Amino acid sequence: MLTRERKDHILAVLRRDRRIVAKDISRELGLSEDTIRRDLRELASEGLLQRVHGGALPAAPAMAGYAERGALSPEGKAAIGRAAAALVRPGQVVILDGGTSTLQVARHFAPDLEATVVTHSPSIAVALAEHPRIAVELIGGRLYKHSLVAMGAVAAGMIAGIQADLYFMGASGIHAELGCTTGDAEEAAIKRLLARQSAETVLLASTEKLGAVAPFRVIGISEVTTMIVEAGLPEEALQPFQTSGPAILRA
Repeated sequence: MLTRERKDHILAVLRRDRRIVAKDISRELGLSEDTIRRDLRELASEGLLQRVHGGALPAAPAMAGYAERGALSPEGKAAIGRAAAALVRPGQVVILDGGTSTLQVARHFAPDLEATVVTHSPSIAVALAEHPRIAVELIGGRLYKHSLVAMGAVAAGMIAGIQADLYFMGASGIHAELGCTTGDAEEAAIKRLLARQSAETVLLASTEKLGAVAPFRVIGISEVTTMIVEAGLPEEALQPFQTSGPAILRA
């Protein structure tokens, strides 16, 4: 079998099963595991999958650029944002993560909601600038251009002084076993700190992120209080998450 044929077969199995076990593929094709692992390395370098111990999982499509991510599941993200915004009660202190999903939360706050929003995203701060009753606390630091959020020691220092009621978190990949992941180690650390400073973590889980994995782990699914998903998501897609701990809210 030619290299391209092997790789096409691997990607077909990944689309079908949502995972690759290198040992199983090597047996199926009658090839060495070293050959399959080499193929997996090359496919990972092309951004077509994410290698994990023993095989591979789908790569998170949400690791694309900010503008490209905004075009992924726009209707689903709007519905999730609307459902998330409805969870906020008057007087609460809410942390909004950076990203295209959390931007939809900011856009769907009720006009009469009185609350405080803490964010390290300039985009979200600007989106809330005209809201008559929401106070905005903007975390500063070095701008991470991929996600348009502040990071670094300055951001971490400011976050450490916050005690919030809710943290609305975005992630590049959401996997029942491997947890919430993102594409940058420092961004993962900042998200982890934001979750630690909040009483509850609400995960915004648009469909393209489910079952996908990015290189750096943020928190486990068991550390999430509520996971908001799209209404039309098949039950089998949610089944792996239902024993992990979070309440699942369909948008």
